Amino acid sequence: MTRPGYQTARNNQPATSLPGRHHPERRSVCAITPLEHGEISMRLQYHLIALALILSPVPATADPVMWQRFAIPETNAAVDIPTTVFTEDAGKPPTGYGRRFLTSDARADLTVQSVPNDAGDSPAAFLAKMNPPSNIVYKRVTSRFFVVSSFRNGKIWYNRCNFAQRFMNCVLINYPAAEKRQWDSVITRISNTLASR
Repeated sequence: MTRPGYQTARNNQPATSLPGRHHPERRSVCAITPLEHGEISMRLQYHLIALALILSPVPATADPVMWQRFAIPETNAAVDIPTTVFTEDAGKPPTGYGRRFLTSDARADLTVQSVPNDAGDSPAAFLAKMNPPSNIVYKRVTSRFFVVSSFRNGKIWYNRCNFAQRFMNCVLINYPAAEKRQWDSVITRISNTLASR
């Protein structure tokens, strides 16, 4: 996505001169009319919005997002990973099989993980055993998978686990809540491509 630019001045006019007004030298700095004040407010809002967009971090650069299929050899679970977003290998997860990945600035992370399901629990039973927090914002449970998501410490956490008899194959993602819109398509593809065999 190309980051928008903005102009800081128009026609190289001095700050005390507003375009479209006659005889700017006759105006007093203290005598701002409502129309002039409105123009200043609109310009200020435009510049602040443009500045926020420029400084706002996004999960992808102006270059297209590059994807690669990642598989866990021990369980044959696989998922598409945006390699231009999650560029850093963060090692193995604390339990089960898989891998952890980070963005270059560590503001977001992705874990692809296969967790043993020795009891053969359904997704609902497995989720209950994990003792999820009570403030879950989104929850979907079927006979084949579960998805839960909520907010914590300025971030959105998103967990999806697919039932695969001996294992629950999961993606666990944490990313800044302020960047939700930029991340939506990335999260959707990761979630939709998680496959269990």
